[in-house]
Amino acid sequence: MDQRTEDFIAAFQIFLDEVVANHREGAQADGDRALAPILHEHLGADPRSIAVVGEEMPAYRFVDLDIALAELQDRDGEAQLLGIGGGEQRNHHSLGELLEMAGRFQQFPVGAVDYASVATGPQSTREAVSFGLRLFSYGASPVAVLQRAAAARYGSITARMEILSPAPGVAAALIAEVRELMVLRSVFRGQVLTLGGSDFEPGVGGITFHRRSALAPDDIVLPDGMLDRLHRHVAGVARHRERLRAAGQHLKRGLLLYGPPGTGKTHTVRYLLGALPELTVVLLSGPAIRHVSEAARMARALQPALVVLEDCDLVAESRDHGPGSQPLLFEVLEALDGLSDDADVAFLLTTNRVDVLEPALAQRPGRVDLAVEVPLPDQRARRLLLARYARRIAFSPAELDDVATRAEGMTASFFKELVRRAVLIAAEADRDTTDEDLTRATREMLDEAQSITRSLLGSTDPG
Repeated sequence: MDQRTEDFIAAFQIFLDEVVANHREGAQADGDRALAPILHEHLGADPRSIAVVGEEMPAYRFVDLDIALAELQDRDGEAQLLGIGGGEQRNHHSLGELLEMAGRFQQFPVGAVDYASVATGPQSTREAVSFGLRLFSYGASPVAVLQRAAAARYGSITARMEILSPAPGVAAALIAEVRELMVLRSVFRGQVLTLGGSDFEPGVGGITFHRRSALAPDDIVLPDGMLDRLHRHVAGVARHRERLRAAGQHLKRGLLLYGPPGTGKTHTVRYLLGALPELTVVLLSGPAIRHVSEAARMARALQPALVVLEDCDLVAESRDHGPGSQPLLFEVLEALDGLSDDADVAFLLTTNRVDVLEPALAQRPGRVDLAVEVPLPDQRARRLLLARYARRIAFSPAELDDVATRAEGMTASFFKELVRRAVLIAAEADRDTTDEDLTRATREMLDEAQSITRSLLGSTDPG
């Protein structure tokens, strides 16, 4: 390299240094604050020289992470919450990369904190920090925690926190307490939840909260004593868990409701959910059953808990009924077996086809300890069902008795539709509903031409 080239390179380096210096002075003049000096002052050391300790968690646990970190930060009266500027590029970099680039190029100054509105219940939300830097003291040591929500469009499918602390062991202790607080303060505790799928990964993509049904025992029409047995098996164990543990008895338990479609299995489940407000409930039906392992983990963390698998025959069909592997069945069995015996968790399974269920479901304690048939309603039950569904309509007792007798073999869903159809017949004639309307609706629905409808509603043909 000749002298002229060396002089040019030296002059160009001076030019670049002046450009960077002018940029920094201009940014500070415009009110931008550099990130690295603020962290340096808070931590008492160059943040680029400190190892970053990260912790990832499922995207749906992000709200619990926000609650836990906010509680730790609030213990420090001088804590700060900062945002990081720099546009969308910041989402593509780790905290270590952000600090390196901020120190060298002033690319990521202090900016506004990003928030996201997330559900915390059926009718409640929380404004959670989706991208923000928390500066506070943990114990006697300063820490900086970058909190991020999942951002699938940037390739991040998990929530995470990244921790800086100059003191050894502090980051690990903080992570341990955050995990504990995420369980203790979880917004999912005591809620009724369903798990949704993700478009970006095989795991859980989101949580939906549901209101608990407010059904009274009189709203449930079952054979005498059945509701008490169900309640005792689910709630009685939870109520007397300490005595059972002291006696060396297991708490994990399984319950199976079976019977023809439309007899009231789902209605019975709704009653139990409303009658047991202290339980965290995870509902799995249809495609969501594939999340049974995650549901079991949630139930264990948030016990006392109940996991409901509706129409379990879709995945728990006996291996004798056909060749091939059934991975979902094995996952259900592993979820049932994976919980310790003293876990206050109940599994409630429902099915219309008990005859095809895998026998292994009942071969160990804690899988299925109690199987209860929800049968077709008898004469008394049919009369009660009609009275329930027609409570706002002035049908005569004699008419209700007659219809209950004629509709032998029909299900609860049949009687619900029967009353609705009677009201519709009267509405089309623009008059109040009478006994004649119920008689006509009964005749229509019992007519041979309605056999398909009866089959779809889950009824059996009396003939």
